[in-house]
Amino acid sequence: MARSPLPPVPTRLLEVEVAGTARRAAPLAALVRQSDEHAANGSPHGELIERLGATGKAGEVHTVPDPGSGPRWLVGIGAGDPASSRAGGAAFIRAVNAHLAAERDAGARPPRTVQAELPAESSAGELDAFLTGALLGGYRYVVSGEPDPPQARTLRVLTPHDRAIQPYTEVAARARELAAASALARDLANTPSNVKNPGWLAGVAERLAGDLPGLTATVRDEGWLAEQGFGGMLAVGGGSASPPRLIELAYRPRGATGHLLLVGKGITFDTGGISIKPAEGMPMMRTDMAGGGAVIAAVRAIAALRLGVRVTALVPAAENHVSGAAYRPGDVVRHYGGTTTEVTNTDAEGRMVLADALAYGIKRYAPDAVVDVATLTGAMKVSLGLRTGGLFASDDTLAERVRDAGERTGEAWWRMPLVEDYAEAVRSEIADLRQAPSGPGGIAAALFLREFTAGLPWAHLDIAGPARADRNYSEVVPGGTGFAARTLVELVSGWAPVTNSRKAATAGVGS
Repeated sequence: MARSPLPPVPTRLLEVEVAGTARRAAPLAALVRQSDEHAANGSPHGELIERLGATGKAGEVHTVPDPGSGPRWLVGIGAGDPASSRAGGAAFIRAVNAHLAAERDAGARPPRTVQAELPAESSAGELDAFLTGALLGGYRYVVSGEPDPPQARTLRVLTPHDRAIQPYTEVAARARELAAASALARDLANTPSNVKNPGWLAGVAERLAGDLPGLTATVRDEGWLAEQGFGGMLAVGGGSASPPRLIELAYRPRGATGHLLLVGKGITFDTGGISIKPAEGMPMMRTDMAGGGAVIAAVRAIAALRLGVRVTALVPAAENHVSGAAYRPGDVVRHYGGTTTEVTNTDAEGRMVLADALAYGIKRYAPDAVVDVATLTGAMKVSLGLRTGGLFASDDTLAERVRDAGERTGEAWWRMPLVEDYAEAVRSEIADLRQAPSGPGGIAAALFLREFTAGLPWAHLDIAGPARADRNYSEVVPGGTGFAARTLVELVSGWAPVTNSRKAATAGVGS
């Protein structure tokens, strides 16, 4: 069988070992904290730190010219806070992979196991963040005829000598699972759209679900969608030769506490339709299903971690294309459940498919709360930039839980307002709703989606900015970032049923 030109999905991540002693043949990195007095303070490598002028600044890596039996690298992790530890882990693995490539080019056989020595008194949080950076900072998705460059395969973490290994082992296992969720979401977003059509995405979701107990996948085709009245999905997908698919993932653990519905936008390529996008913005539209990818990856991790919460995930997958069958501005579309929408911009397709999935998921499964994730509006990139996700919510408790989950996993969210003064603009004169009214784009989109949430506690995560990157920063690399996957896993990990707190129609201050 011919070898696929595409990288495997999911990407192979570093294996992680936790040990109390070093392995002699594997190169070693010493993690160095930044100190107000001096980076050498309290470190067994103080003399080496002095000689190389290492400061311990987050992400600073010094290569030791002649390591002998000591460390080959000194890696700064700042004050040991999560952001600094992630930056240190990412910088470390990039330095390691550059070293392995140089070893190969010099004709040597590069080692595939590397070691990192934690500082004294390292906390579980430091290890978790450092591993997140190391596991994701070396992520690579390249379709090439050239051989893959050498990369480390195993990271051996050395604990402080006076500490028990088991707690660190448990932290490492969980950190790897969350990093795997981000990496899988990146894989799905980065896969080129000449391969990744709705059928391909559905097939991958089925394959991934088949590997885990308690997780099942069901794929609904265009015939089923027509019978059930998914007018938004059929309209958006009507212009493409690749028909739409609704991906349903169900995680049903025994003794589950609560039930959460996750919905992710799955537009596998977005031309903008008849309201066509500018050419320069179109290549990255292969990542327009990043919300759906994050949902698929998160549910897989939730099942792998055996979390005790029932989760239903829906990914309405379609390709928004231009043809004689494409939907038009001025069309009126009937969604699942009967609500009608006047189309005003075919490039506002994400809310059309999400509306169907939200209405269906709530009616069919009666969850306690709903979270949707989507690369929905360019307005959020203007509002919050490229590293922070927009959080809209009808419920204060749910909003706080999402924000806290993001903070614990290194994904930043800023709560935005659901301003009731703009709600009337979502109403149409010839249909129930208007798809893309004038006014603040991110808020208008959220208010449109709220119409399909049946008054349940609901959060809308707009990741149009942080879902993609054009350069390295911390553990992020160019391309799809996997943003939101870790937040969703962490949200479910600490889940308890939401009782309707104060409805936050005009809330929205604070990060």
